[in-house]
Amino acid sequence: MSLLDDVGERDGWRCWVCDEAVDPDESVNDARGPSVDSRTADRKAKVSERLAHRGCNSRKGAVKVVIAWPDHLYVVEPAPLITVAGRLERKGGRETVGRCPSKQDAQEAADWLVDRFSRLVPGLPVTAGVEAGGGQFLVTLSSSRR
Repeated sequence: MSLLDDVGERDGWRCWVCDEAVDPDESVNDARGPSVDSRTADRKAKVSERLAHRGCNSRKGAVKVVIAWPDHLYVVEPAPLITVAGRLERKGGRETVGRCPSKQDAQEAADWLVDRFSRLVPGLPVTAGVEAGGGQFLVTLSSSRR
């Protein structure tokens, strides 16, 4: 088995950047084809390679990666998730990642975050919380330092 197959199997054949499926049979030269993204810039990262579409992997070299929040979530001032992931991975702790107008909106965002972080930072145990405050609901992510 190749490194690409190993990483693809571990990551469930999902691109860590766009969170969409990666077809293992697509040509590695196609923009939607599979590629291995090395995290050599972050020596403290527990996982050194991640699966990405060839296009997502190439594009991130030219522009800073932004993990998009889905349009169906109603979150005010959503935090940049790459930055949050980096801090939680390095030192653990708790971060407020957004505000929502209703408890249901906040819980939907919290559930999505836990699912997304399971692929964004494999092996980093995160929990999400919802707290009422000031007529709104804060969404938090927490992780104990590994």
